[in-house]
Amino acid sequence: MSNTFHAFSDFNVVKEPIEEGPLSGLTFTVKDVFHLKGIKNTAGNPDWYETHEAAEQTAPAITSLLLNGGKLSGTTITDELMYSLQGENAHYGTPINPTDPTRIPGGSSSGSAVSVAAEITDFSLGTDTGGSVRIPAAYCGLYGFRPTHDHVPIDQVIPLAPSFDTVGWMARNSRTLHDVGEVLLGKTTKQTGFSRVMVSQEAWSLADEDTQQALSPFLSKLEIEMGKLDWIAVSEEGLDVWANAFRLIQGKEIWDTHGTWVKATKPRFGPGIKDRFQMASQITSSEVEPQIELRKRVKQHLLDLLQDDGLLIIPTVPGVAPKLNLPDEVVEERRKRTLQLSCIAGLAGLPQLTIPLKEESGLPVGLSIIAGPGQDLSLLKWVDDLTFKGEKR
Repeated sequence: MSNTFHAFSDFNVVKEPIEEGPLSGLTFTVKDVFHLKGIKNTAGNPDWYETHEAAEQTAPAITSLLLNGGKLSGTTITDELMYSLQGENAHYGTPINPTDPTRIPGGSSSGSAVSVAAEITDFSLGTDTGGSVRIPAAYCGLYGFRPTHDHVPIDQVIPLAPSFDTVGWMARNSRTLHDVGEVLLGKTTKQTGFSRVMVSQEAWSLADEDTQQALSPFLSKLEIEMGKLDWIAVSEEGLDVWANAFRLIQGKEIWDTHGTWVKATKPRFGPGIKDRFQMASQITSSEVEPQIELRKRVKQHLLDLLQDDGLLIIPTVPGVAPKLNLPDEVVEERRKRTLQLSCIAGLAGLPQLTIPLKEESGLPVGLSIIAGPGQDLSLLKWVDDLTFKGEKR
C-alpha cells in the first residue's frame, strides 16, 4: 500500500472481510478516530496517542462493513481532535489533495478524502460534526454523505460534540455511496419519493461567482427533471446567526467532552486548533442556553419545510479548496462562511449529500442536497437513480 499522497495514519492496519456481501471486492479506509480492537488512535495529535490505551473493541460501523464484504485497507490522517475544516495537521503532515497539490484537502476527514480521491481505496469512513466529511469531499471531487443524526451507530468512535457527531462516508461514485449507505443505515430510514425541490437564496449568495456558475447547470437539469425549483429564504434570522449558534453549542460540547483531558495533558496543538480550544473553554452555559432554544426553532422550521417529500439545495462550500498555509485570519474568514452552509443540516440533524462538480478551471466544488430526517436511503437512491442514472462502479 502506497502513502504517496500522505493520506494514511497507518496503512498496515488491514482487515479482511468477515463475510461476502454487497461490498465484496471493495476496499475502504477509516479516519483515525474509529476504534479498532488492539490499536491505539492518534486522533491527529501525538499527545492523545501517548495518553490513551489501545481500543478494547472495534467500532460497530467498521464491523458492519467487514460483515458485508468490505476490506479495511488502513487508517487515515485527521485534523487534531477533529476540530478543524482545513485538513492541515501540524504534527503528522497534510494529506495531498490529488486535484491540486497546492490546495488544502479539507478536514477534518482529510486522509479519508484523499485516499478515495487518489484511487487508493474505493470508499472511506469519516466523521462529520460541522462538515468534516462534506467539506473534504467537495474539495477533493467526491460524493460525500452525512446521515441523519443518530442513524448510524457512532459507538467506539472518539467524540467531538456528541449532539452533532455523525459517521459519514465518501466515494468516487454515487452507486458506491448508496451501497455503503444500505449497509450502515440498515432499516432505520424511511423510503419515500421527493416531489419538491427548494434552493436557499442566502446559501447561494455565500458561494463565489465561479462556483455559482459551476453549480447552475445542475440546477437547470433538476428543474427539467422536477418541473420547477423554488428559490426560498431558508433562514429568518440569517445564516450567520445560525452559524453562531452552532459554533457556541458545539464549542461548549467540545469543552465538556475534552476539557478535562486538555487541562490535565496540556497537549501541543497546532495553529488554529489551540485557539479554538481556548475559545471553547470560555463559553458559558448562559451563553449557550438561548442558542439551544434557537436550535430547537431551527430544527422545527426545517422539519416543517422539508417534511417527507422536500429537498433543499445549497452549495456545499463557498468555493474551491483554498491554497495551503494561508494566514490564520484568512482561514477563519473562510471557516465562518463555510459554517454558514454546513450548519444548516448540522443544527437540525438532517441528512446531506454532496455531489462533485467542477468550475471552469477544472477544480472541484460541491453541490449539496438536504432531506428530511430519516430520508437517508431515499436521498442516496434519488441521487444515484435520478441524477446519475444508476452509474455503475
